[in-house]
Amino acid sequence: MATEHQQEFFGDTGDLQETVVATNRTAKVVKGGRRFSFSAMAVVGDRHGRVGLGYGKANEMGPAIEKAFGVAKKNLARIHLKGDTIPHEVVGRYGAARVFMRPAGPGTGVIAGGGVRAVCQMVGIRNILTKSLGSNNPINVVKAAMDGLVKLKDAKEVARLRGLALEELVEEPAASAAGDATPQAEGPSS
Repeated sequence: MATEHQQEFFGDTGDLQETVVATNRTAKVVKGGRRFSFSAMAVVGDRHGRVGLGYGKANEMGPAIEKAFGVAKKNLARIHLKGDTIPHEVVGRYGAARVFMRPAGPGTGVIAGGGVRAVCQMVGIRNILTKSLGSNNPINVVKAAMDGLVKLKDAKEVARLRGLALEELVEEPAASAAGDATPQAEGPSS
């Protein structure tokens, strides 16, 4: 059982859901034949803004998956969400893989392929548009998606970083529209 201090530091990991995103088998040729090794990429999340990514390798598939889940639980990250989508557009990068993510309106769903879909669903995103660019290696694409999600910032954090009040950062659309409606003095016409 986790102590109170451990739960404070690591967070409560009791309600996490797990999924395997990608598996791989490699072969090493030795004197007696082939030796197989297995690797697995796993994603864990609580579907409420926390997600973790893990990669594990072993001589059997089962232990590789267990290692991946263990690493993913240790690498949990808090993702800033705006309702059931992301707050702004972002591009995640890892190696030659790039993943473009854009917020979407209600009812759009998760428009994403394989690994990116799994990551988005584990975070709790229900409406998002994504596009995978560059490399299509599933492990690198998933890591790029995770990089993009970690880069997300909410309005409070941006205001704090810029040294502004939240009201100063968010411009009122009605005030700017009223400013545009004022007549301009015309100069002499030629």
